[in-house]
Amino acid sequence: MTRPDNTTPPIDGARLLDEVEAFHRRFNIFPREAAYVAVTLWDAHAHLLDCFDSTPRIAFLSPEPGSGKSRALEVVETLVPNRMVAAQASASAMFRAVAGDNRPTILFDEVDTVFGPKAGDNEPLRGFLNAGHRRGVGMWRCVGDGANQTVQEFPSYCAVAMAGLGSLPDTILTRSVIVRMRKRAPNEKVEPYRQRVHEHQGHELRDRLAQWADSVRERLEGAWPEMPEGVTDRPADVWEPLLAVAEAAGGTWPERARAACLELVTAAKEDDKASLGIQLLTDLRDVVFCGSDRMPTAVILECLNAMEDAPWGDMDGRPLNSRSLSRMLGEYVTAANKPIKPRSIRTSKGVPKGYYADDLADAWTRYCPPPPREAATSATSATPQVNGREFVADELPRIRYISAEAATAATADRTA
Repeated sequence: MTRPDNTTPPIDGARLLDEVEAFHRRFNIFPREAAYVAVTLWDAHAHLLDCFDSTPRIAFLSPEPGSGKSRALEVVETLVPNRMVAAQASASAMFRAVAGDNRPTILFDEVDTVFGPKAGDNEPLRGFLNAGHRRGVGMWRCVGDGANQTVQEFPSYCAVAMAGLGSLPDTILTRSVIVRMRKRAPNEKVEPYRQRVHEHQGHELRDRLAQWADSVRERLEGAWPEMPEGVTDRPADVWEPLLAVAEAAGGTWPERARAACLELVTAAKEDDKASLGIQLLTDLRDVVFCGSDRMPTAVILECLNAMEDAPWGDMDGRPLNSRSLSRMLGEYVTAANKPIKPRSIRTSKGVPKGYYADDLADAWTRYCPPPPREAATSATSATPQVNGREFVADELPRIRYISAEAATAATADRTA
């Protein structure tokens, strides 16, 4: 008589990820279908950190409260290993927890209170979040009392999920998968989340994710997934673990993961808040210069501060000024590898300070997205029209295409 085989059948990774995604969909409305894919893969990757060189942070952000950020984090909490809810934890508490026997998955709710404008000095915590993105990077601290202190390295590599209002520092944004949450529309319905009822359902999925992770761990340790075309550098570091998990799961997940990668990486590049410096460079190219070879600082500020859909008119309660403009542009360099600085513009009406397109060209090429074709066409047709007539200074905020001679004359007339 043959005895029955009592071995546990292998877990179908694709079907398990389908179940994890369905669990999120019960309680969360994400703004993009790609977000469900990314969050599900992130949940699974948290069980496999030591297979990868880096771990992406995942951040649920929104401009207003009541957009489902905390709920999304609450659902993630049930699915990841050794969760550690750390709303008000210090950097010291973080790296001591990560150095322990059971490395936690850290969950930060209301992260805007840590990095917002009134959060105070949180550089150590920011340093911890940045360092913990890559395996093998630690935090060095003095331990001991008085003169008996020694320097000790604490590991910082761990998975981190965050939720908060507004945005995050650029150094953390670029290490993160960003899910821009929004309030639900009246026709968007979710199942009410009840911790006593649903937490154990998430834990059951978590335990199965852990078992599946153990079954594919050896295969993933040497895996190098092929990145979608155009995804390189930091975005590739962010998505490599998630694509590796998708390939290990199989089914439709590799294809869906690559599509989600392209969609969310593109969305991050188009996010105006991702870099104020890049937005400044882009506005200078597309709104202010528009083909002109030089522009007085006074005219640049007039144009920028008049843009209703840009932050320049209200920079911490005041309009952008020449000093701030010089400081921001000085972070970038010319083709000759020198900081961009204002220079004298010699015209028949005077010698004001301003900026030359040649000095900005290298930064425009390296950092700005390609200019819209329709904008370039408009600039070409509008420039001779404006340059060929006289105009008064009050028109400056509405005129985009002006020559240095005309702009300087208008500025001189205004101050006369």
